[in-house]
Amino acid sequence: QVQLVESGGGSVQAGGSLRLSCAASRDTYSFTCMGWFRQFPGKEREEVARLYLAGISTYYADSVKDRFTFARENAKNTVYLQMNSLKPEDTAMYYCTAHPYFGGCPKNPWDFTYRGQGTQVTVSS
Repeated sequence: QVQLVESGGGSVQAGGSLRLSCAASRDTYSFTCMGWFRQFPGKEREEVARLYLAGISTYYADSVKDRFTFARENAKNTVYLQMNSLKPEDTAMYYCTAHPYFGGCPKNPWDFTYRGQGTQVTVSS
């Protein structure tokens, strides 16, 4: 069973930065895609970013583009979400997800096969 373990969440003031980490229990090359999504207090979910590992291309939601960066450290089987210029509306539970290397990458990251336990990000004004 694959495990994804997130860390790095916390509380920060608006304009600040946080870096979320997601450590996978196996080589990230075994996934076709990895992603981050967030769930707001009202339970709405939003895709934040995804990484297509074969082509090493990334997608960002418009709401985070130019502020968030999805990075990968192969040697540690870890991906990161660097979040800069944080806003109160970024407050949410953030989840790391991954999908195995067969078939296509699902449309929504919450439908990927593997998901971490989530890490809370709170941004105060």
